[in-house]
Amino acid sequence: MSNIRISESRSAHVASQNVEYVERKGIGHPDSLIDGIVERASVELSKAYMDSTGMILHHNLDKGLIIGGASEASFGIGKITKPIEIILAGRAIKRYQDIDIPVDDIVLKAALDYLKEHTRFLDLENEVIFNSKILKGSSDLTGIFNRSTDVPLSNDTSFGIGFAPFTETEKLVMESEHFLNGNEYKQAHPYVGEDIKVMGVREENKITLTIAIAFVSKFVANADQYDDYKARIAEDVKAFAKKITSKEVEVIINNGDHRASGSFYLTKSGLSCESGDDGSVGRGNRVNGIITPFRHMSLEAAAGKNPVSHVGKIYSILANEIASDAVKLYPEIIECNVSIVSQIGRPINDPRNLDIKVILDGKGSISNIANKLTGLAEQSLENIGFLTREIVAGKYNMF
Repeated sequence: MSNIRISESRSAHVASQNVEYVERKGIGHPDSLIDGIVERASVELSKAYMDSTGMILHHNLDKGLIIGGASEASFGIGKITKPIEIILAGRAIKRYQDIDIPVDDIVLKAALDYLKEHTRFLDLENEVIFNSKILKGSSDLTGIFNRSTDVPLSNDTSFGIGFAPFTETEKLVMESEHFLNGNEYKQAHPYVGEDIKVMGVREENKITLTIAIAFVSKFVANADQYDDYKARIAEDVKAFAKKITSKEVEVIINNGDHRASGSFYLTKSGLSCESGDDGSVGRGNRVNGIITPFRHMSLEAAAGKNPVSHVGKIYSILANEIASDAVKLYPEIIECNVSIVSQIGRPINDPRNLDIKVILDGKGSISNIANKLTGLAEQSLENIGFLTREIVAGKYNMF
């Protein structure tokens, strides 16, 4: 394809730079919660469309919002005094030919089920209000969607960005949140809430992890126990970090606490959205699970978008897949960055441009692998339809 470009990057490898920032908003962060809810809603709606019509119909559910509630939490006790509100917004087809699809019922059940699976201490009947504001899509976008034949036509003019491999800092930030939110750690330490945010800063060979954790108040008796728990978590994370990096790692937990004034990060539910923190689709992690200001990034809100033709979603996944495959296949590549841009109405397997930039280890040459990378990109585009099935099957996280 003439629209595929391969080049050797002249930028410094991120891992070799003096400073690096990486952020991860955990599964209970309100931005991650709403991303997860709308993505589940899209998956369940896609399945319902398939069951009733034999195809996935046009929809985009990427305008969800969590409006935080109000709560009172102190050592040993906590209650939510104003419910959290979940608003699902976007566009979807509710009637196809003579078939009615209960879109609102489907997406609201998906939201409820998602929260059941990913939170432990919310009373979903009394502490959460669910609302659907999903309307019919515009005729121009649904028209483009319906014109698709063998290959879907792009639903937007947008781009996707991907890179590989993760640096040690990126791995550490991602895996530290997974560790703290894992079932095994939660069973041993139930006071650790789901709302966890990890900010990693690497300065030369030292990594500092600043971690915010919403503690579950009923498991914490007093300030001394709270401080003991913080110290224990910090030591656990430092021990875990040794599996990922040999660099010096400092861990700071809930740096905003102020014991003298009685300020501690305590919640009834383990979620900050119980007491005023809001969440919006697309404000959190990128499709690869982290936020990386020292990398190329897209601001695309991928969660909730339709998995058939919305390139903001599909190209974000595809770019990361191509980059990951490239570094696995060709060890002389120490960093691979992939960018893909579409044009609305153009077949999704024929992007306006696909750009691959690589940093090599000094042993290989771009001339030796350029054609191979072009072939990899062409094959990935040829098989792009498989991504839809894998997204609906839940293979990919969007945050």
